[in-house]
Amino acid sequence: MSAERIGFDNDKYLKMQSAHIRERIAHFGDKLYLEFGGKLFDDFHASRVLPGFKPDSKLQMLLKLKDEAEIVIVINAADIEKNKVRGDLGITYDVDVIRLYNVFTKIGLYVSSVVLTRYESNPAVDAFQSRLESLGIRVYHHYAIKGYPSNIPHIISDEGYGRNDYIETTRRLIVVTAPGPGSGKMATCLSQLYHEHKRGRHAGYAKFETFPIWNIPLRHPVNIAYEAATSDLNDVNMIDPFHLEAYGQTTVNYNRDVEIFPVLNAMFEKILGESPYKSPTDMGVNMAGNCIVDDEAVCEASREEIIRRYYTALCGRRKGSASEEEVYKLELLMKQAGVAAEDRRVVAPALEREAQTGEPAAAMELPDGTILTGRTSELLGSSSALLLNALKHFAGLPDEVLLMSPHVIEPIQSLKVDHLGNNNPRLHTDETLYALAICATTDENAAKAMAQLDKLRGCEVHSTVILSAVDERIFKRLGVNLTCEPKFN
Repeated sequence: MSAERIGFDNDKYLKMQSAHIRERIAHFGDKLYLEFGGKLFDDFHASRVLPGFKPDSKLQMLLKLKDEAEIVIVINAADIEKNKVRGDLGITYDVDVIRLYNVFTKIGLYVSSVVLTRYESNPAVDAFQSRLESLGIRVYHHYAIKGYPSNIPHIISDEGYGRNDYIETTRRLIVVTAPGPGSGKMATCLSQLYHEHKRGRHAGYAKFETFPIWNIPLRHPVNIAYEAATSDLNDVNMIDPFHLEAYGQTTVNYNRDVEIFPVLNAMFEKILGESPYKSPTDMGVNMAGNCIVDDEAVCEASREEIIRRYYTALCGRRKGSASEEEVYKLELLMKQAGVAAEDRRVVAPALEREAQTGEPAAAMELPDGTILTGRTSELLGSSSALLLNALKHFAGLPDEVLLMSPHVIEPIQSLKVDHLGNNNPRLHTDETLYALAICATTDENAAKAMAQLDKLRGCEVHSTVILSAVDERIFKRLGVNLTCEPKFN
């Protein structure tokens, strides 16, 4: 799909979303606790399936509300103890809490505190708290509640939510976010509602998640792509039965919110006297569905994403990090979306190149539909060769031009094999780019090629073998959408 084809109006989204959140704050009076699901920034899934959506759109929207908003970051104490890792960034949840704090603070958003949920004292958790406090960050404790979420009389009592620390807040909009799912965002919001109500304040709760998009069809490719992205969590999109019954309107939500809604409703009634919501959809504030301006472009991008997720699951199964059930679910989702693995245009050229050379190969689709390939050689891995071929193409350089002399590459190979203990002398993508950057200081063609790096963003790549973690990371940083055949070299 051409990178120029925009399917989503990002400016409209920023205006609509901030205005809608302001309306919800006004509805409740004193305070609104807004549970932020998904990624607050670097939301690359959304930018892939909604072409035109900027990865930091939600952050930009919050900046429009920054004088009214403060952020509370929530982390499950058990995730600190077991060093839980964010799969997309490769960093532990506790490290990510500090990263989030620094990013928010740097751009002018106020982070008031961190909450350790399901708190139990242990050396790892207490050391993390000490680290936060040394940075001047306030820390609160919330505890596991026996019978949660079904024993409502106990939960809504001094022994339940009442036992949790009350989080001191000073602004009207409190954004509750976390490094990942299962951190306790919703429970933190509800605990605060209980404490605010005891103090005689009118506070409300709302939920902000981009997906599934509630006001497009259940089987729309965007919503199917969300199921594909969360296939490891067993999330299932479904019609919101409460909304249908209350309003006679068909809207889309997902199973966990639908299943927990009767419990939430009972909690709202016990805390506030009556529930402000008639359905899970009512709780949401997401305006993304109103900002799709080219449905065909969005559908095409979402179908591509579903196939990419399928290849990721196949490789995950091969590496032992994904289950058979996850692969089966993605196969079903592909059928629902009307796509097949062979619809990915870079797959066949990569496999053909491998068949021709007898070595691993890779193929790249450029925004204009041009497909390039890279082969394995004595000097370069196929991914490195492909990167150089793409940069030459963008720079308008002939294919026969050498961007790096073998005299530059060979000493690097010697360093790898003779001194650093590597068995494979071929240059990985990071080593190739470093070598190219050095050559660019004295070689005009290398300099021209280096200047094209930004044009790789949004390109599609398929490798005939599972790439090293280093190569995967470089492609991700370059903004390239990578898939691999589920086999090792």
